[in-house]
Amino acid sequence: MSDDSIPQLRGYDDASLDRAFASLTADLERGAGSLNGADAVEQFRLEWLGRKHGRLKTVSEAWLKTAPPEARRPLGQRFNGLKERIEALLTDAAAGKHRAATGAAIDVTLPGTRPQLGAEHPIVRTWHEAVRIFAAMGYSVGTGPEVETDYYNFESLNFPPNHPARDTQDTLVVVGQERKPLRDRLLMRTHTSPVQIRTMEQQPPPIRLVIPGKVHRNDAADATHSPIFHQVEGLCVDEGITFGDLKGTLDHAMKAFFGSSVKTRFFPSFFPFTEPSADVQISCIFCGGKGCRKCKHSGWIELLGCGMVDPAIFGFVRQKQPAYDPEKISGFAFGMGLDRIAMMKYGISDIGLLFSGDVRFLEQFA
Repeated sequence: MSDDSIPQLRGYDDASLDRAFASLTADLERGAGSLNGADAVEQFRLEWLGRKHGRLKTVSEAWLKTAPPEARRPLGQRFNGLKERIEALLTDAAAGKHRAATGAAIDVTLPGTRPQLGAEHPIVRTWHEAVRIFAAMGYSVGTGPEVETDYYNFESLNFPPNHPARDTQDTLVVVGQERKPLRDRLLMRTHTSPVQIRTMEQQPPPIRLVIPGKVHRNDAADATHSPIFHQVEGLCVDEGITFGDLKGTLDHAMKAFFGSSVKTRFFPSFFPFTEPSADVQISCIFCGGKGCRKCKHSGWIELLGCGMVDPAIFGFVRQKQPAYDPEKISGFAFGMGLDRIAMMKYGISDIGLLFSGDVRFLEQFA
């Protein structure tokens, strides 16, 4: 139980352990008093923490491995305390070495070291820009849960069970929901449209609402698709709202996003929650509408979908908010991908870069 580099341990009772570790601690403190250079610090480290012949290694082999079970805990506590003290002394020695290298005194009149500032992520920047554009038109911001019920994500938006339009918004479903009615089952929302329904149920018209947020779909990842992406949707409901109001709102928003020279055009489309529905194209921001590879030489880029709110949607809302009478009010809704807008504005060719967390990529936007 003894070695030339450590004191003799005469027993495993508390008094014997205290004496043995006190002797080691005294040697430790004496050695720490002469740590006046890099070589001395390294020699001190090897003497105590060396993997082959360090004193702690010897203590572990001579005392810990042969200790009776009832003595291992008190011995281990003292062992850990001694190790922490060694590491603290080495840390202090390293700090003292740094102070010696940089000068013991600190000149408080010199300017401090400025921390490096980060930058908004391209998606966050585009998110804030969208909110500012629509806030200037009188829109407030709506938020809602990412884990939604089937009712709010599909049924209340005119996607009845087994409707083929559900296939285009395949999503992740929370497990263990089989015993619940379909409308109560939980899933990851596929669009931010459920916030429109939740808001109308809680607030009578008029409503002007813009809803940015993260959404999920079972899409294979490639250069332009991701199973996680971001949308911004809008809803306007009041008396006398027309398709002309929708066109004017989106034309103004696209000019605010991409410049006053951008033009918009609308094509018939289909969405379960709007009627009539339209796809919106903008004149190519890369070639000015002349035709290039980015717009497939058409001069136009399809960017978002929109339409007048289907009266059937008001029928769902009226169960909780009778003020939404389709005979008296009307409204429009629209939705666009924030990720795609960010890619267009900042010349990003692969959507995966937006989610990679690569600092080299993000530093470009500082």
